[in-house]
Amino acid sequence: MRYAVLGTGVVGRTIAAKLATLGHETVVGTRDPQATLARTEPDGYGNPPFAQWQADDSAVRLVTFTEAAAWADAVVNTTAGAASLEALTAAGADNLAGKVLIDIANPLDFSAGMPPSLSPVNTDSLGEQIQRAFPDTRVVKTLNTMNCEVMVNPSRVAGEHDVFVSGDDTDAKKQVTELLVSFGWPAASVVDLGGITTARGTEMLLPIWLRLWGTLGHADFNFHIAGTRTSA
Repeated sequence: MRYAVLGTGVVGRTIAAKLATLGHETVVGTRDPQATLARTEPDGYGNPPFAQWQADDSAVRLVTFTEAAAWADAVVNTTAGAASLEALTAAGADNLAGKVLIDIANPLDFSAGMPPSLSPVNTDSLGEQIQRAFPDTRVVKTLNTMNCEVMVNPSRVAGEHDVFVSGDDTDAKKQVTELLVSFGWPAASVVDLGGITTARGTEMLLPIWLRLWGTLGHADFNFHIAGTRTSA
């Protein structure tokens, strides 16, 4: 299957590398490929520049947002939440129409410094904003409640823990669940929360996640829902 991962940060790189390892044809989309490849300094988190990463993952091509979305069967949004709508607009509504869009982004707002707040929050979510802006795209929110290394390798966290999916399209959620299982997630650990409005809840987990990260001093943790589960 052809996947376009939008965003060149550590989350996008981690997802793209995993997809390629699983045998999927994968490209990474960015606003300006030449500018991205020209960067020589680490990013703000100390990650190496994209060109250095790509040297070790040469099977993954770097193209524009538009080219990536047009080429792909499915799209993964890993852009910064504040820039997601702009990036997806650049990708093109026609190129996204009918496709599954896996939204991993969080609407972190750094305008007041650290720790970030969320915008939107409470009565809306980034997942919903994307679905409204692209009504012909099948948006599924998932994987946004954990570190990217745990996303693609859940065994990094000992014991049972869960991943959530939110979306209005049942078939799209089924397709995303199958992808999550291929990442190593047990099917029983995939919790379908319901429609895309439930993305409000998973996005609002980010403030507690950030504080747990600071308290624990590492990111190899996740959330587990204990108790009896019933099928929807």
